[in-house]
Amino acid sequence: MTALITGIHHITAIAGNAQKNVDFYTGVLGLRLVKKTINFDAPDVYHFYFGDTLGTPGTVFTTFPFDGARKGSKGTGELTYTAFSIPLDAISYWKERLGRFGVPTSDVLTRFGEQLIRFEDHDGMGIELIATDKDDRKGWIGGPVPEAYVIKGFYGATLNLKAKELTVKLLTQFMDYKFIADEDGRYRYGTEGKAGDIVDIVTSPSGRQGIQSAGSVHHIAFRTANTQTQLEVQKLLINNGYQVTEVKDRNYFKSIYFREPGGVLFEIATDEPGFAIDEDEAHLGELLKLPEWAETHRGQIASNLPKIHLNTSKYE
Repeated sequence: MTALITGIHHITAIAGNAQKNVDFYTGVLGLRLVKKTINFDAPDVYHFYFGDTLGTPGTVFTTFPFDGARKGSKGTGELTYTAFSIPLDAISYWKERLGRFGVPTSDVLTRFGEQLIRFEDHDGMGIELIATDKDDRKGWIGGPVPEAYVIKGFYGATLNLKAKELTVKLLTQFMDYKFIADEDGRYRYGTEGKAGDIVDIVTSPSGRQGIQSAGSVHHIAFRTANTQTQLEVQKLLINNGYQVTEVKDRNYFKSIYFREPGGVLFEIATDEPGFAIDEDEAHLGELLKLPEWAETHRGQIASNLPKIHLNTSKYE
């Protein structure tokens, strides 16, 4: 039977200053700004999408930047670290590059036989870069990072929970995930166990609840092929007691949302139609794109948003 869920679609975080956010993800990390739009639920706030050349599902890190937002704190009930995939021999390059831009990194760590480094962005967002030779995705090669070292897309995500049993049940019984391995209190699950579909769970039974604000992940979205498969997932989840929203149109995909038992907000998003429906592929992310219902208020919306600019040349 064809899987309904095929991995991670996107991960969305809360950020602070919009310009610093764009500078870090396009400049320091070298991702492409593939869409500049608004938070459909809060139109006075940007929604940025950063990813590979086309914003392929499994590569897209998105942010809601609230200027002046206080920093959140990591804790239980949260996705605490977003992991990106880099080429096998790229760790040294990234340690040097991040250091050059004033970003402290961990020592080189080893997890499940692979090397990684861990750090935080300017808002405190937890990020990992995991070196692997098992990821043939191309990443964005039009940015400031040389092709030999470019971020290819997501590797996976770490959920910090008080307990894992009910979340594991959700993943393995209703979301096409399976157990991959465990190591040092970290439990790994994947649809195929490859970069782009990994979910790691660590438990902190007596840990403090995380506080969500700037530097926190708002939700993680999982991939499903189309609206038909999404409705199948929605029905399956509702029939098994999960409180799932109606389908919401996000222009570039359709979405449903629910909270997993540990408290993390989950989304199921369609691969279709993608980010090229309202901009030419060569010019993705250049213009402020609004949903049709917001177009009549474009002038007011645009005037309320801070001006931002791309300047990746200084990060080469």
